[in-house]
Amino acid sequence: MAKIQTLAGEWFEPDLPGRLLKIAGDIREAGGRAFLVGGWVRDALLGKSCRDYDVEVYDMAQDALVPILSKYGRTNLVGKAFGVIHLAMKGLSLDFSFPRTESKVGYGHRGFVVHTDEKLSFKEAALRRDFTINAMGMELPELTLCDPYGGIEDLKRHTLRHVGPAFAEDSLRILRGVQFASRFGCTLAPETVELCRTLSLDDLSVERLFEEFKKWLLKPGKPSLGLRAFLDIKLDEYFPEITPFKGSWETLGAILDNMAVLRSSNDKEDFLSEAQAMEFAFAALLCGNADSSLKFLERITNETHLLKVVPQLLSAYSNLETSIVEDIPSLRRLAVKLGGLKLLCLLVKITPQEFFDDANFADKLWAVANENDLLEAAPQPYLTGKMLMDLGVKPGKQMGEIIKKSFELQLDGKIANAEEALEWAKNSAS
Repeated sequence: MAKIQTLAGEWFEPDLPGRLLKIAGDIREAGGRAFLVGGWVRDALLGKSCRDYDVEVYDMAQDALVPILSKYGRTNLVGKAFGVIHLAMKGLSLDFSFPRTESKVGYGHRGFVVHTDEKLSFKEAALRRDFTINAMGMELPELTLCDPYGGIEDLKRHTLRHVGPAFAEDSLRILRGVQFASRFGCTLAPETVELCRTLSLDDLSVERLFEEFKKWLLKPGKPSLGLRAFLDIKLDEYFPEITPFKGSWETLGAILDNMAVLRSSNDKEDFLSEAQAMEFAFAALLCGNADSSLKFLERITNETHLLKVVPQLLSAYSNLETSIVEDIPSLRRLAVKLGGLKLLCLLVKITPQEFFDDANFADKLWAVANENDLLEAAPQPYLTGKMLMDLGVKPGKQMGEIIKKSFELQLDGKIANAEEALEWAKNSAS
């Protein structure tokens, strides 16, 4: 198995399927050349394993490649215009594409005409890619590096630099620069910043915007560097709902980094579901302006749980006082409103504690919420409709009022269990 030298100078043996290497050998014997391209190459140079194998085939026509691939599994020409052949094998699926150029002819991300040309050089084909760190290839089976635009040097310098003029033909690349800056610890090259500032996101769908924001906030990395790219491009003018925390972009960046570190920890008590992780991340991004959080989310997503949870969470967060740790009834009511206090506690935990009157507020809030079983879920009423029906109370307005009053007493700590709730109900009904 071939090894490569990473940027750290260490030898790394990437995870490569034996069948892919055999296919590459067959392609070479038939006069073609197979390259792994894009993210796989970038990750391998960073010493990371990647199972997203994007293969480009040069010096070979589609009609010549299909018989080779058919020996290994079932082939499917995904789209002749795009020159992609999907190969499905037992336990493995691969996509083989051909070098191509793209011409912008219409509005939006679908307004492209694609021309495949197996005679293009790797340098010519790579010109359509976004950043130099994604414009590298490794020829199979030896993994010989092909780097026509200096991607490896930019990777070493932690710089995101656009490859060429084609970058401007897909405005999504602006946000891709933001999430790449976070994920790979990069800053944008000055010329790339200037180009991004000339582009508009108006032609992008809600779905495409949302995916890039998710990658920025949820994939491992340093989100503050994404925020720096966001501000360099002046995207805060396009998304004015994202504002600095207490007037400080640096503090917002620190909050985002704290969020990423906390999410990556293995502490079971902080475990979040996929939905909760998303809510937590977007709440962190929008914590500088609770009032505009819903407006921003409506611009980029139709995810109902985000539209509901994040504004409520940020409203509670922005009005939170340290004295609440001494007020259990208020904590219970807040838990009812939020469906549990875990996300609120975590949001407090990632906020620099100098913004609270009590430097130990985060720990105290978590401890009190945990002691009162308010982290994971809201308190549920001890008194139920069935219990009241057994007492002879008929369903209707009276029953609802009794349950509501009982629950208020429960939240105040004046009813401690179902037996006390039932006794109170008997006295109330009599």
